[in-house]
Amino acid sequence: MITFTKHSLQKLEHLFEELGYVVRYEKGSFNSGYCIVEDRKIVIISKFFDAEARINVLLDILDTLEFEPGILSEKATKFYDKIVER
Repeated sequence: MITFTKHSLQKLEHLFEELGYVVRYEKGSFNSGYCIVEDRKIVIISKFFDAEARINVLLDILDTLEFEPGILSEKATKFYDKIVER
């Protein structure tokens, strides 16, 4: 189980970086609180979300992504495995 801390948020952001995505926090009117620009691998999340909401959004997005876990670093792979256990 992942804890909802700023440290966990940073680890999730790093995992997205390793997958080639840029995570940005912007203000705007997002129906679900985030927007994904697929062709440019950009994730935009409402900057008004707290750490827990940001983590939940990133976890939701991560569930939709298809990738080979072998491309991740050892540290990111361990964190990803911890996430998958949830």
